[in-house]
Amino acid sequence: MATNRLRWGHCILSDFRKTKSMFYLPEGVIYLDGNSLGPLPKAAQAYVSRAIQDEWGEMLIRAWNDAHWMELSTGVGDRIGSLIGAEKGHVVMGDTLSIKVYQALASALEMRRDRKVILTDNGNFPSDLYMAQGLVKSLDQGHEIRCVNPENVMDNIDESVAVMMLTEVDYRTGRKHDMLALTEKARSCDVVTVWDLAHSAGAVPVDVAAAKVDFAVGCTYKYLNGGPGSPAFIYVAPAHACTVRPALSGWLGHEAPFNFDLDYRPGTGIERMRVGTPPVIALKILESALDIWDQVKMADVRKKSITLSNLFIAEIEARCPDLHLASPRSSDQRGSQVSFEFKNGYAAMRACIDRGVIGDYRAPDIMRFGFTPLYIDEEDVMAAVDVIEDVITNRRWDAPEYQIRARVT
Repeated sequence: MATNRLRWGHCILSDFRKTKSMFYLPEGVIYLDGNSLGPLPKAAQAYVSRAIQDEWGEMLIRAWNDAHWMELSTGVGDRIGSLIGAEKGHVVMGDTLSIKVYQALASALEMRRDRKVILTDNGNFPSDLYMAQGLVKSLDQGHEIRCVNPENVMDNIDESVAVMMLTEVDYRTGRKHDMLALTEKARSCDVVTVWDLAHSAGAVPVDVAAAKVDFAVGCTYKYLNGGPGSPAFIYVAPAHACTVRPALSGWLGHEAPFNFDLDYRPGTGIERMRVGTPPVIALKILESALDIWDQVKMADVRKKSITLSNLFIAEIEARCPDLHLASPRSSDQRGSQVSFEFKNGYAAMRACIDRGVIGDYRAPDIMRFGFTPLYIDEEDVMAAVDVIEDVITNRRWDAPEYQIRARVT
């Protein structure tokens, strides 16, 4: 862990002024969309340059051994693991989040062959539901996806459920599930748990080991700042790591991939959850971002994000009465994002972005803002509210150019 933190008494406080200086943030922009795509770490260019010139360029194929490229997936996995409370050696990187969801769900269903219900909620990210739907059709074994309201998940956990698959923090509103309580209830009914941490990792404290989670997955391009398309991760609890069957039996998940056997034998532990070739350049960028995470404590990040979020909510409600809070008011029930409902939310967000405040829009009427203390402070929040107030109060959104939907919202 890094030593450059502010000391006060016996406490070590994370220095968010320092971490802010470690990101490239365009002048005149207040970036409140790190919950969708984190900004560029300044060190990323040097990491990538070394990987391209010194490793790929000079070592060529020897870099797989000499630059330890093959160990990147598990090495970086352990660094992610430290942010989600995982045991060492139980997180591996690679592929996309959708693939990791598929892997975890397929493996979990095999662990409960006598049950046919996948329990999820209608606040889950649609891609997770799509993967579940596709898997159920492919299996064609009578599985049922039971999709309930988030507040009704607890009451639907029973002995008929094979797998509970949930996203801890709702992508649209920031509503936060009680992972500990839900996992405890699931365990009491012998239900396998799969948690999606896409909006949790780097946003809220997570302890998958303490919660006794079976599987967890997540992406790294949001709060972890790994860049567009950066690889996903999967966690498998120690109790299952050496016995679970990987549904996607990729070459690098083989026990001895360079023996080139024609029959698949799963690798040891988390190694069996590898599928394709490690995305070396992307993992190098992610390493540069994780160096910044080494500078802070997750508890400090959470405390500061609550302070920023509560300030934002108070100012918006006082100055923009046409916006209605869609996120839980209690910070204990909310992740690190705040969402407001506004009928003309898409146009209003476009107008805000044109004026230097970048958030994003989620259908049908959500204006969504992320608060990441690594590079956002109180001054940014107040300046952003000034812009939003101007856009809403003076109807800046009501211009023809803001009514045209872009492909990515």
